[in-house]
Amino acid sequence: MGAMRAMKAELRRPDGQPVRVLVVDDESTLAELMSMALRMETWDVRTALDGLTAVKTARDFRPDAVVLDVMLPDIDGLEVLKRIRAETPNVPVLFLTAKDAVEDRIAGLTAGGDDYVTKPFSLEEVVLRLRGLMRRTGVTEANAGARLTVGDLTLNEDTREVYRGGDSIELTATEFELLRFLMRNPRRVLSKAQILDRVWNYDFGGQANIVELYISYLRKKIDAGRAPMIHTMRGAGYVLKPAA
Repeated sequence: MGAMRAMKAELRRPDGQPVRVLVVDDESTLAELMSMALRMETWDVRTALDGLTAVKTARDFRPDAVVLDVMLPDIDGLEVLKRIRAETPNVPVLFLTAKDAVEDRIAGLTAGGDDYVTKPFSLEEVVLRLRGLMRRTGVTEANAGARLTVGDLTLNEDTREVYRGGDSIELTATEFELLRFLMRNPRRVLSKAQILDRVWNYDFGGQANIVELYISYLRKKIDAGRAPMIHTMRGAGYVLKPAA
């Protein structure tokens, strides 16, 4: 088996300081678990267990992103967002919402480029969504030369260069995002729904055939004439792993 190594781009503020994230959830155990996961990203994290504390903390802390539960014991998440944005207009917000939330309400939550996850969720999902939000809104910059490496395949997240065995591989923007998601989760089986969720951001509403199409595009560029790295797990999804 080829050696496998994955390095995530370390996100930082433009001034070089760690990014600041405010976590707002009235479930103290969940808030602490999320905080621990985010601190592992070397981010500066504060927590608040209710809406009014969140507004005050945001005023003092000036977060680069907010993880915000919609349901809070005093004022709800939408009111918290309104008050925070009155002082920090462009701060990106990742909403936490109940699984049975009404669709049009979720549409309202995500207006303006924000994102949401439904409970229950994985901590990894929260981290990935936050990274995406902060990159898209330009509040952070990645360290130069941040690379993902799996076997003889390397991807530079900043220059967007991809190499396999030293050979340069040209990818479209969507192919690059798909490969990046696969390489951030080496050896892990990813379902079509997960891939749609991360790479297409719901735009294709469950049309799994778009995933199959782009996996085939990637295979032609990554695996053509080489030992395959992208594998189909029938009924489960796809996995990327070092060639045997």
